[in-house]
Amino acid sequence: MPISTNLHDDIEQILNTQGELQARIQELAQQVAADYDGKPLLLVGVLKGGVVFMTDLFRALDRPVEMDFMAVSSYGASTTTSGIVRILKDLDGPIEKKHVLLVEDIVDSGLTLRYIAELLEGRNPASLKVCVLLNKGKAGDTGIEVAYLGFTIPDRFVVGYGLDYDQFYRNLPYVGVLKPSVYADGVPGGDGGYD
Repeated sequence: MPISTNLHDDIEQILNTQGELQARIQELAQQVAADYDGKPLLLVGVLKGGVVFMTDLFRALDRPVEMDFMAVSSYGASTTTSGIVRILKDLDGPIEKKHVLLVEDIVDSGLTLRYIAELLEGRNPASLKVCVLLNKGKAGDTGIEVAYLGFTIPDRFVVGYGLDYDQFYRNLPYVGVLKPSVYADGVPGGDGGYD
């Protein structure tokens, strides 16, 4: 089934409304601000899926904060992870002796997040913590400690609020479960569930 002209028609269930997302981001920003009181902070976002979440978190922080981005791929042209993470865009500057908060949209397998966290840790930041909007309950299985978590969600393929299927649905203002009929020809690729 092709993608509908009305993207909302392809959503089976809304898991997190726009209001819920914004309220939780305000709470996370308060926690982050308290934990980094008096310390400059660098947010490192993972493109493309994490850009919406990181931008909203960035704006909610009323304190000195920088931002930078990385783009990685563990899929290539496939719809399932290859097990190999490639850096497509690295950070613009060094992070040595900086307080870094790695901001990710979703944790499913944890492969991408673990790879990036280990890579950044090797660059000698003053501190490195992880902030994740959505966790399918598997972050603990990866050995990654998530300091700030938005929501734990069921193990379903989700889109919206930056998460995509085939580069579409990122602009939906909520997080929703994509109808399986949209990707009936195979397992979906994209940010929505397999990072």
